[in-house]
Amino acid sequence: MKIVKFRAHVDAAKCSGDKLCEAVCPTGAIQVVGKKAVVNGEKCVACSNCSDICREEAISLTPLARPVTLSLDPNTVDQNELKALCRKARLHPQQLICLCTATRVSEAVAAILQGARSPADITLMTGACSGCTVFCVQPMLRLFKAHGVEPIFPRGRRWYNITPTLWDIPAQVVKKYPRYFLEEDREVFRKI
Repeated sequence: MKIVKFRAHVDAAKCSGDKLCEAVCPTGAIQVVGKKAVVNGEKCVACSNCSDICREEAISLTPLARPVTLSLDPNTVDQNELKALCRKARLHPQQLICLCTATRVSEAVAAILQGARSPADITLMTGACSGCTVFCVQPMLRLFKAHGVEPIFPRGRRWYNITPTLWDIPAQVVKKYPRYFLEEDREVFRKI
């Protein structure tokens, strides 16, 4: 969950239109149009990536009159479907998908089951990926893959590939290094 208290604001007089802000926005809320950055307030989650990267200091975060809460109750979807998708993606429902917002995997799964087709959709529905915007993208991509969805990405946004996990370690490596308790770790996640 994230409570959005700010929105990005662009000072057009300072903006050079270099598109760096566009490349780092997790929701595609900022786009360069006519060599000036324009913010879609409905999509801005106040992650501050755009203001942090702007070399001209043309972007600032301005307070909202009313904060907006981004959150999704996982109980709004079929729990058997939720658990099945978690098992297939090899993620535990109670595992944090986003450390910055303390959003759990179950919320992201609920978003996907309710129609999310991109990491940006999950962000707008749950608040995940609105903090550092780095670590939560990979488990999101793992969930999309498990659900058989090819995610859609905002224009210009850089994304990462899926990083190998415990499940991707070959059996011969698990057997060769028993002191790392890899099989025991896998067993914990099998108990979903």
